[in-house]
Amino acid sequence: MPQARDTAEVTGRDRLLVLLLAFAWGGNWIAGAIALHGTSPWTLRFFGSSLAGLTLIAAALITGHTLKVPRGQRIHVMVAGFLNVALFQVLSAFAQANGATSRVVILNYSMPIWTTIMSCVLLGERLDRTRQIAIALCAVGLGVLVWPLIEQGVPAAAFLALGCAWAWGGATVYLKWVKSTVPPLATAAWQLVFGFLFIAAGTFVFEGVPRVNLSSETWVAILFVGIVGTGFAHFLWWSIAGRLSPVTASIGSLLVPVIGVLGSVALLGERPTANDIVGFVLIFAAAACVLLLPALRGARA
Repeated sequence: MPQARDTAEVTGRDRLLVLLLAFAWGGNWIAGAIALHGTSPWTLRFFGSSLAGLTLIAAALITGHTLKVPRGQRIHVMVAGFLNVALFQVLSAFAQANGATSRVVILNYSMPIWTTIMSCVLLGERLDRTRQIAIALCAVGLGVLVWPLIEQGVPAAAFLALGCAWAWGGATVYLKWVKSTVPPLATAAWQLVFGFLFIAAGTFVFEGVPRVNLSSETWVAILFVGIVGTGFAHFLWWSIAGRLSPVTASIGSLLVPVIGVLGSVALLGERPTANDIVGFVLIFAAAACVLLLPALRGARA
């Protein structure tokens, strides 16, 4: 993999690609919400994950990337695919179907903090001052966000959204634990393939044959989710991540929840409450502590 370049060497083209990626991933949440108006979570993920896998594999082969996975690593990619694709996608779809997309996005992007906690507990990584502050900010943010919902009953969407973050973080920690040596693009491609197989099995068990007689609006949204928001976005990220400075990559990651929340307000007509806004600010700050501050320190060094 090419080495990440110094912050000063990041070009305008790189920044444009990161911005494009942020809009693809952020728009993925909006398209998913639109698709769920016309179909079920299982059907959305069945077609979306199949299109995503085909898109990423085709893009990788066309551009000459290797998709070879060493024999001893295949089971690890399969486990990560179950967590990072199947479980994440199914939980996120049901979360959006049962609650506000903006709130699901906010809770989902607590993932860096859960990854930090899992890494400390399972991998023995050191919990420095920055990470301690991040965990505290996240805890307060989650409390502000979820407490009013608990008073009104069990918030199924909130727990499903947190499940997304736990599954995503769990896959990340698992691959670190097994010391995976598979190239990132190949890992992403085969995670999508294995994830689709799990989703397909769940779809046939719980719903039977997926519906195809959907409205044109629903199909357009599904096509965006599969081709742009997942397949192309993964290809773009793993194609440019190694060439970007950590600062630029971190900023790009932090743009995704901002775009997802603002898009939910502008395009879906959602109106976040004061608790949602305060919770988002605190969780966003926690994620910035984990993602951005270490990158800034490295750039200064």
